[in-house]
Amino acid sequence: MKVIVVSGGVISGLGKGITTSSLGRLLKARGISVTILKIDPYLNVDAGTMNPYQHGEVFVLDDGTEADLDLGNYERFLGQSLSGSHNLTTGKIYRAVIEKERRGDYLGNTVQIIPHVTGEIKRLIRDVAQAAGAEVILVEVGGTVGDIESMPFLEALRELSYELGEGHMAFVHTTLVPVVGPVGEAKTKPTQHSVRELRAIGIRPNLIVARGPAPLTPEIKAKISLFCDVPPEAVISVPDQSVIYEVPLVLEAQGVGQLLTRILGLPDQTPDYARWKEFLGTYRRNEGVLDVAVVGKYTELRDAYLSHSEAFHHVQGHIGREIRLHWYDAEDIPTNPALLGRLEHADALLVPGGFGARGVEGKVQAIEVARAHGIPFLGVCYGFQIAAVERARNGAHLPRANTSEVDPTTPDPVVCLLEGQEGVGELGGTMRLGSQRILLTPGSRVAEVYGRTEIWERHRHRYEINPAYFDRLEAAGLRITGRSVDGRVEVLESPEHPFFLGVQFHPEFLSRPESPHPLYLALVRAAIARKEVPSPVSPSTALA
Repeated sequence: MKVIVVSGGVISGLGKGITTSSLGRLLKARGISVTILKIDPYLNVDAGTMNPYQHGEVFVLDDGTEADLDLGNYERFLGQSLSGSHNLTTGKIYRAVIEKERRGDYLGNTVQIIPHVTGEIKRLIRDVAQAAGAEVILVEVGGTVGDIESMPFLEALRELSYELGEGHMAFVHTTLVPVVGPVGEAKTKPTQHSVRELRAIGIRPNLIVARGPAPLTPEIKAKISLFCDVPPEAVISVPDQSVIYEVPLVLEAQGVGQLLTRILGLPDQTPDYARWKEFLGTYRRNEGVLDVAVVGKYTELRDAYLSHSEAFHHVQGHIGREIRLHWYDAEDIPTNPALLGRLEHADALLVPGGFGARGVEGKVQAIEVARAHGIPFLGVCYGFQIAAVERARNGAHLPRANTSEVDPTTPDPVVCLLEGQEGVGELGGTMRLGSQRILLTPGSRVAEVYGRTEIWERHRHRYEINPAYFDRLEAAGLRITGRSVDGRVEVLESPEHPFFLGVQFHPEFLSRPESPHPLYLALVRAAIARKEVPSPVSPSTALA
């Protein structure tokens, strides 16, 4: 087993996930099989119950695991699907240890952090590597070195390094090199202190990935090398990039791929980045601009909608037009009519998923604008459900129609709780989750978009379209063109609209740089077609 560990120092949010994903891409480009494991030191069992403002979006895997958003980066960079075993949390570790203690697996021994907790961590890392059959497993340790929460994990990795022996493990440490002062001087002290913390627990980094606003000068590289006891060529400068998909090539240009293969004794074949470079070349082509409005409730934190943003990046790398996302807080729309005016001039509208009552009326109004003005629209999960509410109110003459999640007393619960959810008391892992088979209506727009009539998509929801309102929604102009194998509504579309699609699932989770999701690609192509043949609503005012 070969292991690459990516740790972080100084502050969180440096881009350890992008570093880890990019290292995986470097190895895959050389024909080396890889898998990735994310360690999250929080006590939550998974990310499912966490507020997006605290931790960004919840990324759902095929098996229904609600995971950290870095799992999404891993899947996008590697082009391979992962499972719940690839996201390890303190909650999972302690739950497993306590269950073993209750069963008597420890044979009466006193259960301690060392060796029992660290032993469980090592066992799970080995299990993931063996199950994947990969030549290399990359392990990202969340948080920063020095955090109390991450200490057992780092100790376990130190022990694993000793057990595996020389040439089987590489440590990559990501740090901040800030630029401060009137002359813009790069400061190395944060990196020095961070590496000292790491070495104090018995881990010596093989590579240091230095993050900052600008490339490191040779003098700064030499200084970090001297004070942190790593070769100068192992101090890697990764300044901020305009798009994260540049990072593998930035690392490759500094010889990181060759360094890692040498440290781990792997064959260093000539890397193949042909399709990756083609994607980036098209991404930079800039053959015009499209303005896409995103109406949601967590817009102050863009990471809450990270997979949507990346899906549009993937489309840009496929069509060569700049896609500008304009973020609208749905809660502001009912009190600010000017926002509706701006939405009228958008080239396309996305209403993503969410939960709760806040911002619902703003979403209803935004969807009404898209429907009335022929603006290409995609509603995802909650956006799909609210599209049904909007049509019930304005097309089926049910003015008090709502989702029972928002108004339990509504006389017309167009959206209601899923069957079997009524008695569910626990929130974590109890929704309809993961990949589900969906049958599309032959000849429908959505079947045309996918190019087939059977698809698999990932889900995360507790409410659904109420079967009692199927006929009234269809009479009002919404056609049901996708159903699960057990009859649940998965897709709604408006045949009379240039492009109006709502989907219960989360297509954003399956979009990849070299293979953009067909729904986002179709939305953008509809926006291009509308722009080339303007609608009666003239976009005379620039979108704010």
